Amino acid sequence: MKIKPFELERYFAKYEFSAPYLLSCSDCEPLNMSELLSMADPESLQLWNNLTLAYTESQGSPLLRAEIAKLYKNITADEIMVLVPEEGIFLSMNVLLEKGDHVITTFPGYQSLYEVANSMGCELSRWMPDKDGKFNIQNLFELVKTNTRLIVFNFPHNPTGESISTEELNEIISFARQRNLFIFSDEMYRFLEYEDSDRLPSVSDIYENAISLFGMSKTFSLPGLRIGWLSTKNQIIFQQIAQFKDYTTICSSAPSEILAIIGLRNKERIIARNLEIISINLAIIDEFAKKHSSIFKWRRPKAGTITFPELKLNIPVDEFCKKLVDEKGVMLLPSSVYNYDKECIRLGFGRKNMPEALKLLDEFLMKLLKK
Repeated sequence: MKIKPFELERYFAKYEFSAPYLLSCSDCEPLNMSELLSMADPESLQLWNNLTLAYTESQGSPLLRAEIAKLYKNITADEIMVLVPEEGIFLSMNVLLEKGDHVITTFPGYQSLYEVANSMGCELSRWMPDKDGKFNIQNLFELVKTNTRLIVFNFPHNPTGESISTEELNEIISFARQRNLFIFSDEMYRFLEYEDSDRLPSVSDIYENAISLFGMSKTFSLPGLRIGWLSTKNQIIFQQIAQFKDYTTICSSAPSEILAIIGLRNKERIIARNLEIISINLAIIDEFAKKHSSIFKWRRPKAGTITFPELKLNIPVDEFCKKLVDEKGVMLLPSSVYNYDKECIRLGFGRKNMPEALKLLDEFLMKLLKK
């Protein structure tokens, strides 16, 4: 299989562990081991202390899947496949698609959500936000062709922080059901909505031909576990994914599964902690955006840890980001890593040191404006 470089990941590989400040992180402040273990109940602590470093069940620990199932209304533990989040995308696309199939995907977006399909010889159409930054579902419907096989979307959306309403989601599902289309729903930022009323149901809960992706990386502050999962009611697709997984990771890390159980059993506490960090940081960004309204076209996100303001300076966004990291040690992602032709930056606000990084960005901008 020939596939293009993953531009966002290559950019992070260059700066993630060298730049002092990361102002484009998409996860929430990661938990350390002592914090997580301090939350463990007696059962999960015993599991941790008595852990044997053997192979695990390919589908995932039954205990872990039971905890995951509590995040859904209609999905059972038997309809969940534990895997690495990125792996979930790769497996699903390979199982669902053939060369020549037409795929519609939200754009800009996480590259593997469309690049795997592209590398397989599929035809792609981009569902892009309108001039107001919203994803208009009528624009999605107009992209459907006779050979459309799959609709891929990601709400809350990376990188804009946008979403759609539950009513709009139901319209999409009704549309897909009438045409026998599959849906792949990237739900990695679920439960990070600032208002509960903006939370969408998991698509796997309400559509029989949907696959939903979720995991521990963003919402639960445990990206280092590399634990994610797919959920689907479609047992034919589920079994095909299980068979394909035998050629990738086979099974998950035993320590990571136990730590994920601890995290999920404390989900309310972790989510509340992360929403507090986000709320504090967003208030700071709101003031920053007002101060620099001549520089950034700001649209407040609805959910998640990232947003995608447009840069209004007379300088290419790649050059802007390079100067910033060279002079101030602050990494921002330019829109070019998304192959997006507008001059935007991805701004992350899920980390506790965001105010320090934003202060350095402010100093950089003030200096730039004086030239």
